[in-house]
Parts: sequence; C-alpha cells; structure tokens
Amino acid sequence: MFVDEVEIEVNAGRGGNGMATFRKEKHVARGGPNGGDGGRGGSIILRVDTNLTTLLDFRYNHRYKATNGGDGAAKDMIGKNAEDLVLRVPLGTMVTDIETGALVADLSRSDSRAVIARGGIGGRGNAHFVTSIHQAPKFAELGEPGEDRRLKLELKLLADVGLLGFPNVGKSTLVAAVSAARPKIANYPFTTLVPNLGVVYVEANRSFVMADIPGIIEGASEGVGLGHQFLRHVSRSRLLIHILDISGLTDRDPLNDFEVLNRELALYDERLAKLPQIVALNKTDVAPDIEAIDVLEAELKSRGCTVFRISAATHTGLRPLIYFVMDELEKVRAQAKLAEEKLEAETVHIVASIKEDERHWEAREVEPTLFEVVGKGIERMVAMTDLGNEYAVRRLQKSLDKIGITRRLKVIGARHGDTVRIRDIEFEYEDEDRFDEESEGEAAGAARQSNPTE
Repeated sequence: MFVDEVEIEVNAGRGGNGMATFRKEKHVARGGPNGGDGGRGGSIILRVDTNLTTLLDFRYNHRYKATNGGDGAAKDMIGKNAEDLVLRVPLGTMVTDIETGALVADLSRSDSRAVIARGGIGGRGNAHFVTSIHQAPKFAELGEPGEDRRLKLELKLLADVGLLGFPNVGKSTLVAAVSAARPKIANYPFTTLVPNLGVVYVEANRSFVMADIPGIIEGASEGVGLGHQFLRHVSRSRLLIHILDISGLTDRDPLNDFEVLNRELALYDERLAKLPQIVALNKTDVAPDIEAIDVLEAELKSRGCTVFRISAATHTGLRPLIYFVMDELEKVRAQAKLAEEKLEAETVHIVASIKEDERHWEAREVEPTLFEVVGKGIERMVAMTDLGNEYAVRRLQKSLDKIGITRRLKVIGARHGDTVRIRDIEFEYEDEDRFDEESEGEAAGAARQSNPTE
C-alpha cells in the first residue's frame, strides 16, 4: 500500500532527576553533598532510508516515545543517557508542525537526518548548588521534560521529470517503455492510483528519474478527486512532460486538455506552471487524422512548446524525446548548481547564541488577576524545580527575583494574591513590598495620633 501522508505524535524522553545525597563515610563528620546528575532523555530522530518508498509503517503506529534518562545517584554517580529513537522515512519526506504550521524538516537528500523532538537534559545533583552560605543544599533539580509534538509527514517524490496528463493517456506505458519500472497498465481510467518511479538510462553516466503521476482531472487544485495528493508529487520536478492522447478514440479535445491541466498547475502552485514543459503527442500509431495533428502541433509550437510525436506502445519516437529531455535536464541542473553556489556565497551565516535565546522572557497579563511568564529558559527552570521541596522552591523564588520577573509583574499590574502561570504551573503572586507600605502607613498613623495638632 502506498501512503504519502500521515500524522504522528512524538514524545522525547525526560531527563533523569538529579539526586540530593550526602557523603556517609566512617570518620567523616558532616559529609558534603555528593548527589549525581541525571542522564539525558532520548531524542526522536528521522533518518532517510533509500529502500523505503512509502510512509506505510506510520499508518499503523501514530505515537512514538523515547526513553527517559537515568536518575543520578549518591557518590556523584551520573545517570545513564537514554538512547535516541530513530525512525526511518523515505527520501523526500517533509515534516510540518501541526500546531504552528512551521516546516520542521525537509529530508531531500539520501544522508538526511533530523531531530524532530529533543530529549530533556538531566537534572543537576545537589553538589552543584553549594555556596559559601549554603554548604549543604537539600535539593536537586528534576530532569527536563522532553519535547512533545504533533507532526504531519508528507512524502513528495524526488523525480527529475514528472509526467502530466489526464487518466489513460499513456503515462504508465511511457514509463514502462523507457525504464525498468513495471507499473500496472490497463485500458481504463485511473489504472494508476499511486505514483511510479522509473530510472531512465540514456547512456553511460547520463540518466534521470521519471515519475508517473496518477491522472489529474479538472478541479485537482481544489482537491477534486485526489488532486492535492497527486499534484504534490510533481512539485519537486525540474521538468514536465505533458502527454496528450491524439488517437481520436475518445471524445477528448487534446488542446483543451492541455489548457485545463496547465490551469490546474497554476492554481495549485505558480512555480509548477513555470517549469520547462515538453509536449508528447501520444498514440500516433492509431491516430486517423494526420492533418488535425499537424494543426495541433502548430498551435502548441506557437505557444512556445517543444513538441514530439510518439507512440509509447510501439516505442516510436521515444529515442529523440528521451535524448532531448536529458539535454534539457543537464542545462537545468547546471543552472541550479550555479544558483546554489551564488546563494551560498552571498549568504552570511549567523549562529545565534543559545544562552541569549534562553535568557529572553516576557511577562504579560492574560486576563484580570491572571498573568503569564513565557521564555524557554524560565520555563525550563520551573519544569526542573522540585515543587514538593521547600528548599528548591525558595531557590526558584530567589532566581525569579534576581532575574527581575517579580518586579516586572508588579509594573504591569500584578497584585498580591493574583495568579502567575509559568509553563503549566500556577503560582500565587506575593508582593513583599506591601509589608513595607503597611508598616509606613501604621507609623504615619501613630505619628498623627501623638501630634493631633497637625
């Protein structure tokens, strides 16, 4: 079964928890902290497997979870890092985040791999939190949660040449005639329900990949039939061969078919409509009206098309077509290579600082009495705090104060008792300055009572 679109859920592994332990050795009084760090959680990675041609395996299993990192232990023992979960996908797979619509990865090379969900880092043991004031910290960090994502996988075939044409015009027959591919062929519409790839060997060191795309019909750009699924597979092509049936055995008008399919291409993707396009007039071996073919060919050439007369069934005219396609492809490839080299030379590569990114945070009012703080570093800090440990909570509060979050919340209107949400944790905002204000008010009242003349 050919499957070219699936949705999956991925859950990377959580980092292992750090440990809060102390040395317990004979003749060693007040042994210092020796809690070890937790191990890293497993990430989820997609890797191209050129032996795969479909996303079928993901049809039956939609959820993937990597293992968690090991917890730290006493004697500064570090928890074991979890193994990454590697999922194999066919070449040409695109990955999109369903919630944001952002492109996560485009696996268009045979050596492509992408981390689609990162495992959490391990929590630090209490040995990391020793200071000159607190020499026996009684807390450690929890492991960071791994990333959770809902993703859409789409397979776009990687073919140099895409075949266009209405159902039953001879696309599968052409692929079978010029390559080793053996697609199903029959004399009725929609014989081909899945794309077929064939490698066309022209001569030594000269070859290209041809894709037999299932027949596209009018309205395909709007999803009529299986339009979107079929048009997706020509989107990576460098060149298109538009096959027209000129046998006269059907009631179809070849010129109208040509105009309809090009209109569908333009509606689906303007770039596709601008790709180099060669027209192959197929089934010349059974065409009864040669004069009508001459008129059609002249009209197509007047529109700037290169036209070949062929018979895929009898292999008539295929050699000139294939050699011309090869020549044109080599020109396109050379132009694409020059464009890539120019872009690479003009591109200034900037590596963003991870620390600066994680330091950024924002505080905002969601609704009256509810405020939210967002920022990668802040959210990580909260997620890795053991909220059931009062010492860990105190450290978190001091960190938030030091960063300036507490003060910022007051500036934007937070009052004592309001709710503050960070990640999925909610806190009650405590305005410590209110005690100073209340004390000042009480002092002023007492002064007025002692000096009533004022």
